[in-house]
Amino acid sequence: MKNFILGYFKVQTNYQHFAHGETCAKIDIESLEGIGKNMITGKLNWDTLKRLLRENTGSIREEVLRGGAVGEDCAVVYLSDDHLVLSTDPVTAATENIGNIAFHININDIATTGAKPLGVMVTILAPKGARLEDIEAVMADISREAKAMDVMIIGGHTEVTDAVNRMIVSITALGLADKGANLVWTSGAMSGDKIIVTKALGLEGTSILVNDFRARAGGVLDEEELIEAEKYAMELSVLKEGRLMRNLATSMHDITEGGLLGALWEVKEASGNGFRVEYAKIPIRDLTRKLCSHFDLDPLRLISSGSMLITVTDGDEAMRILKENEVEACLIGEICEEGSIMVKDKENLNVEAPLRDEIYKLYD
Repeated sequence: MKNFILGYFKVQTNYQHFAHGETCAKIDIESLEGIGKNMITGKLNWDTLKRLLRENTGSIREEVLRGGAVGEDCAVVYLSDDHLVLSTDPVTAATENIGNIAFHININDIATTGAKPLGVMVTILAPKGARLEDIEAVMADISREAKAMDVMIIGGHTEVTDAVNRMIVSITALGLADKGANLVWTSGAMSGDKIIVTKALGLEGTSILVNDFRARAGGVLDEEELIEAEKYAMELSVLKEGRLMRNLATSMHDITEGGLLGALWEVKEASGNGFRVEYAKIPIRDLTRKLCSHFDLDPLRLISSGSMLITVTDGDEAMRILKENEVEACLIGEICEEGSIMVKDKENLNVEAPLRDEIYKLYD
């Protein structure tokens, strides 16, 4: 068995230093993380980390003066006449496709302001016993999506820790907006504004159901439907509609945890107004309806990244622009001075704020 002596290393979350003359630490090379082997608890070894950073940069941006590197804890972004817009979110309600999901939910937050995404910082906490291939797959997913959107991976942190029992990915996204630009805020919704929803509700939730609970999902969907539902994970970006609506929207909000009803309530709370929507006009795909019925979930309270809630003064113009640019959208209601009403079968129903997302029922 080959051993080597290391004078400064990290075990779990504590640094240990061995001074000259003290007992040295011996680490079995064969126990170090590698392809096909479980990784040891703590930060990735330097060679592995260097390779991951080198192979997964996303796009290269000239505004980034210094990106992620071993030993560097910060990234530096040059700003002259721009605003730097930042947002951060972890993925805690999925175990499959988490790199793809984590990237888009954070870039979507940037999109809601009308800013253009610049870079992301990625934190990956992998459980003890995780394999290097698991981390590589997550980084490759993030890098693929980042390159497609001209976004750079500019830094982050990756380690194996017994503080988690499944992989957690958290991303901080950075975007740029001209200092003279009119940034869009959720609080900007005004009484009389029309409410538009893009694509369909439950895209993210549906993809989680068929990936994380495939055996149960197979009880209601055939193989062709399962494959179709899996593809919903490739529709999670709302960057396109955010860029299209940035000069027309009074507010934009990505529909994430809590689903449509959660998003409507967040707009209500931020703006100080109310809302009135029509159930019959809310876009939900058949596969999502079938799965929600099978799992006993409310699709209106189901995590829905991939769909953006937009309020506009001129609903017709907004719908025209979205249609011309091939973005599916439905006008579902309007902002009013107060109240939280859904019209269903000609009956006005009072909508309560969701306590939590429906997807978490499956993890209880």
